[in-house]
Amino acid sequence: MATPDDILNESQVDAALAELPDWRYRLGGLVTAYKAPTAAAALELIAAVGRLAEEQNHHPDLDWRYNRVFLRYSSHDAGDEVTRRDVAAAAAAGAAAAGVGATAEPGLYRTVEVAIDSEDPAAIAEVWRVALGYRRGGANDLVDPFGRGPTLWFQETSTPSPNRVHLDIHRSRAESGPVLAKTAAAGALMNRDHAPNWVVVTDAQGNQLCLCTEAGHGAGVPEA
Repeated sequence: MATPDDILNESQVDAALAELPDWRYRLGGLVTAYKAPTAAAALELIAAVGRLAEEQNHHPDLDWRYNRVFLRYSSHDAGDEVTRRDVAAAAAAGAAAAGVGATAEPGLYRTVEVAIDSEDPAAIAEVWRVALGYRRGGANDLVDPFGRGPTLWFQETSTPSPNRVHLDIHRSRAESGPVLAKTAAAGALMNRDHAPNWVVVTDAQGNQLCLCTEAGHGAGVPEA
């Protein structure tokens, strides 16, 4: 069982990822996607990851889409953060993927969270938690206990945007460039004041989202 003392800091996570080229850090977890040669091979990979999970007593969030398998490792018993246990599990899953001829496509793993501007998150968080069936995560976070729905983050601010609800879409910094270029080409207004950590995107009707490359929170729509 992991404890808060087992949590890796930013430099330790970076050092681990240098040895795990298939993986990326995303909001307290290690994530990737593997493309297998066939759907049957993807099922072989899922079975292999399942066996590893039982041996390690550490289970990932896993999603199967035809010949692609999406994986996320995080230590929920250490506050939804990355520990050495996650690093070891990711390395073992990578070896299993190579064994079935799967190739990594970590850029396909997009992390979406819903952000709500609020002067007082505590006054509204319980309504959202109960309605969604979520649990409390880190600071101002609500998370799906089954890892299927997006995280809900309350951005505490004394000057909420008129558009209080927006999406934060997280990618690795190395893979965000093409998305930013294509989004701008689609006609969006791009506020790059906080680039490269995040870029605020506004569509033609004033709706906003953030394209984020920052590892943690703090990448919401800036205060007015």
